[in-house]
Amino acid sequence: MSAATETFPPMRLLLVEDDVRLCRLVKEYLEGMGYAVSLAHTGPSGLELALRQSFHAVILDVMLPGMDGFEVLRRLRIHSTVPVLMLTGRGEEADRIVGLEMGADDYLPKTFSTRELLARLRAVLRRSAVTHAKQSAAVAVGDLFVDPDTHSATLAGEPIPLTRQEFDLLLSLAQSSGRVKTREQLLLEVADRDFEVFDRSIDVLIASLRKKLNDDAKAPLWIETIRGVGYTMKRPRES
Repeated sequence: MSAATETFPPMRLLLVEDDVRLCRLVKEYLEGMGYAVSLAHTGPSGLELALRQSFHAVILDVMLPGMDGFEVLRRLRIHSTVPVLMLTGRGEEADRIVGLEMGADDYLPKTFSTRELLARLRAVLRRSAVTHAKQSAAVAVGDLFVDPDTHSATLAGEPIPLTRQEFDLLLSLAQSSGRVKTREQLLLEVADRDFEVFDRSIDVLIASLRKKLNDDAKAPLWIETIRGVGYTMKRPRES
């Protein structure tokens, strides 16, 4: 094939959903938009496929036979940072928070239209691309070391186990050490989704980070709450 006509292969997606009819409709729509879509109809088969093959994103239903979506996500995050868009039939806040805590990149109630699915998917893929593009030098804040290249973080030389969302949040705070970021800014950077004024997802992620950093919200060494505004990572001289 000549250089003038050479094309990149389509972005590969994995849809894990037990509703065969919905799978067929989504697959046809997304493939018509230029994506390559693989299907799995159970939790175990979806996890196996996600770990065995390379995908640009995974669309993962919460309610699955054999293993629910949350457990699939938990096991997937041990080995992979592939973007995950979760589908929930209930659309409850508890489901959304659990998914975000476990490393989902976005969620979508199963009343979605195909156009909304495509918009959310593109946003997830765009954020993933931007995140990878911005990954350059590692960031050190005192004894805290955050390395975008290896997607890892250490505190005083000890590794910190982090979900994808927690890592992105920690990296964002570390890169802007000493400067305050609002909840809205952090939510857009970390979750890249529409949010409500009273959405507390960032607060949940901050609380989880503090536990892993052995930080005290009342006398913080690392992450300080700026009341009514957001959060800041303290500068090295303060930690």
